[in-house]
Amino acid sequence: MSNKLVAYFSAGGVTARLAKTLADAIGADLYEIKPARPYSTPDLDWSNPKSRTSIECGDKAFRPEMADAAPDTARYDTVYIGFPIWWYTAPPIVKTFLESCDLKGKTVAPFATSGSSGMGDTARDLAPSCPGAVIAEGQRFPARAAADSLSAWAGKAGM
Repeated sequence: MSNKLVAYFSAGGVTARLAKTLADAIGADLYEIKPARPYSTPDLDWSNPKSRTSIECGDKAFRPEMADAAPDTARYDTVYIGFPIWWYTAPPIVKTFLESCDLKGKTVAPFATSGSSGMGDTARDLAPSCPGAVIAEGQRFPARAAADSLSAWAGKAGM
């Protein structure tokens, strides 16, 4: 059993590949955060202000329902949380996940994928969703980041 968890949300598969590479590289357990209602291609159209993601990201209190219960995080010291950057931060479902876990005393290390956006205000935005946790410095990675660069970051982020 690992004391590290890589939890991730992936809308199109890019973050999923990265999360699996990270989990394999550091010997961590892997958990996919799935929305109860999957996102369609029109839902993900960031250029349409009426798309599902535009509406969800416009409401800071919105928390989409997850398809499955979050894993018991009691045995983990570090939770690496991966996601695509949406509107310069994590998608709302990441907050749903974090708020469903007891992360007090744990390290939460965010990592992201994005075509061009950086991490933005992600750490500040996620902190209220995991009270008592230490938020490590997050990192945006290219879609095909190598296992050694992911492992090197994880070693620093996981303290």
